[in-house]
Amino acid sequence: MTSAVERVLAGVDAQLAALPDLLAELVRLPSVSGTPAEDDVQAWLADRFAAAGLAVEHWPLDLPALTADPDFPGWEVPRERAHGLLGRLPGAHPGGTAGSGAPSLLLLGHADVVPPGDPALWTTDPFSGEVRDGELYGRGSCDMKGGLVAALVASSAIARSGVPLDGDLLLASVVGEEDGGLGTFGLLRHGVTADACVITEPTDLDVISANGGALTFRLSVPGRAAHGSRRTEGVSAVDKLPLVLAALADLERERNTDVDPLMSRWDLAYPISVGTVRAGEWASTVPDLLVAEGRYGVALGESVDTARTALEDAVARAGAADPWLAEHPVRVEWWGGQFAPGRTDPGHPLVEATRRAHAAAAPGVRPAEVFGGPYGSDLRLLTGLGGIPTVQYGPGRVDLAHAPDERVPLADVAQVARACTLLALDWCGIAGSAP
Repeated sequence: MTSAVERVLAGVDAQLAALPDLLAELVRLPSVSGTPAEDDVQAWLADRFAAAGLAVEHWPLDLPALTADPDFPGWEVPRERAHGLLGRLPGAHPGGTAGSGAPSLLLLGHADVVPPGDPALWTTDPFSGEVRDGELYGRGSCDMKGGLVAALVASSAIARSGVPLDGDLLLASVVGEEDGGLGTFGLLRHGVTADACVITEPTDLDVISANGGALTFRLSVPGRAAHGSRRTEGVSAVDKLPLVLAALADLERERNTDVDPLMSRWDLAYPISVGTVRAGEWASTVPDLLVAEGRYGVALGESVDTARTALEDAVARAGAADPWLAEHPVRVEWWGGQFAPGRTDPGHPLVEATRRAHAAAAPGVRPAEVFGGPYGSDLRLLTGLGGIPTVQYGPGRVDLAHAPDERVPLADVAQVARACTLLALDWCGIAGSAP
C-alpha cells in the first residue's frame, strides 16, 4: 500500500469517531418521501458536501418538465419542490472512456425514506438515531443514510488528504427514490454522467450488479350493490377478488420457474404482492367496487410492456371464466413508481474493482458475493437512461429496510467508507506520484 493510499485511509479512520453522530443527525431529519423534510435534507447535506471540500451544485429540479418527460419513471407522492445535489472533486486528467483522460466515479445515495409506520412497533423513537450494541437505529438508517454517510466520509477523506485523483470523483444525494426515482432522473437530465457508479444501498457488504423491476398496479373489481339482507340480489366485489388473486398466484409461479442465474439465490425472484385492498362504503350494503393495489416484479431482460401485458392477460383470463366478470371486466391501471429491471454485466471491471476494494478495506473480511436483487432501484435509470455501469454495495441488510427497528451496523458503515475510498483511488487513479 502506497503512502498516498495510507494517508487517505488515515483520513477515513480519523472521521470514524464522529461518524455515529453524523449519521444520527441525518437520521433525525424525518425526510419521508414527498414531505418538505425530503427537500430540507438536501440543503443540510449540501452544507456537509461543501465542508468536505467538494465543489457543490444544489439546484431546484424542474418538476413540470421532468414529469412531462416521456421517460419519467413515475411517482406516488407528488411534490411542489425538490432539489438535486452533486458534489465534485475534480481530477487532474478527467476524460474517461469517452476520451484520453482518467475514468470518473459517481457515488450515489438517496436521502428520502419511507414512513415509519406504527411507532408502537418500534423499541425506540423511529427517528431517534439511537445506538445500541454497535447498531444505529432509525427510519432510513439502513435504507440508505448509512451508505450515504459512508460515501460522504470517503469523499471527504480524499478531498482533505491532498492526494490528487486523475479522474473526477462525484458524490450525489437524490430524493424521490422510494417512489420512482425522481432525483436520479433529474440528475441525469441535468447532464450528470460518469464512467461508473456505486449506489451505497444496503447489500450486507455484497455486490449487486442487477435488479429486477417493480411496477405498481391497481385493480378495480366491479360488483353490484344490494342491501345486505338480500345479498344474493347483488354481486359482491369482495367475492370476486379470490378469482383474481388465484390468477396472479399462477402467473407468479410461471414467472419464477426459470430465472436468470443472478437471481437464483431468491426463493421468489419476481414476486407479485397485493398491498392494499379497499371495498364498500357501508357495512350492510353489498360492495359494488373493490380496489386492490400491489407490486409486480419484472424479470431481468424483460421489457416493461411485456411484463404489463402478461399481468393484464392473466387478469382477463380469470375474468373470462366468471360470468359476472366476463361482462364487467376487472380494470388494470399502472400508476406510481415504474421500475424497469437493470443490469451491469457481472464481468464488468467495476464489479471486480468493487470486490477488490471490499477485500482490501479490512483484513479477514468475508469476500463479497455478486448477485441480483429482487427489488427495483435507481440502478436501472443509471444503466438504462444514463448508460453508466452501476453496482450496489453498502452497509446493512435489506430485510431491515422499511421495517420496525430499522438499523445499520456502524462497523458496516465504516467498512463501506474505507472500501469506497479504495475504489475511488483505484478507479480514478492517483495523479502523478503523490508523496
